[in-house]
Amino acid sequence: MSKPADKIIIAIDGHSSCGKSTIAKDLAKKLSLIYIDTGAMYRAVTLFALSRGVINDGVINVDKLQDSLSEIVVEFKRNSSTGELDTWLNGENVEKAIRTLEVSNNVSAISALKFVRERLVKLQQEMGQSGGVVLDGRDIGTVVFPNADIKLFMTASPEVRAQRRFDEMQSKGEDVSFEDVLSNVQNRDHIDSTRAESPLRKADDALVLDNSFMNREEQFDWVLEKLSERGLYKLLQK
Repeated sequence: MSKPADKIIIAIDGHSSCGKSTIAKDLAKKLSLIYIDTGAMYRAVTLFALSRGVINDGVINVDKLQDSLSEIVVEFKRNSSTGELDTWLNGENVEKAIRTLEVSNNVSAISALKFVRERLVKLQQEMGQSGGVVLDGRDIGTVVFPNADIKLFMTASPEVRAQRRFDEMQSKGEDVSFEDVLSNVQNRDHIDSTRAESPLRKADDALVLDNSFMNREEQFDWVLEKLSERGLYKLLQK
């Protein structure tokens, strides 16, 4: 492959709570690439909408959100303590706030809005246009970067994904039930897959990773193997 290593684009799509961001972060760290958390961007818009009263009882005031969209500034900044990239919304670190179940329950509806997707897709393309990036989301390999050098589609059973999400939230002290988390996972799957604007689907040339019965290390090794088969891993190690 003639493309320079610092121009490579890795696209990771898949269902909610299937570990896309974990794999993306691990790859970015291992291969010295930039990680762009597109899901966090939609969560930040959702948090903005909730805090401004744009969403009431699950109903979105679409006109109000569209009018205020220009006020939303989403950035990623390195956390000096953890070394990870945190999500910032209008000058405030919202990394923890965007991971709540309330945001999770509303993010799919926000993500389905055409004007929101158009705004964020454009921003994502600007962030990754120079290459050397790993992006994860729902439409990276189909819409954002359809010519990505490698595309992965990650999935797992709803029950497995819900258990992982439930355990994560419990470890953070959040008071949630497994049933509520499972319901959220199933609802998001339905909305993400059936929305009119950029629905979740596997790109024709994407590699499927079903990690229902794989741990983090096994998943990472699987991805590195696929990169190696395409000559990308060797290229990135130069």
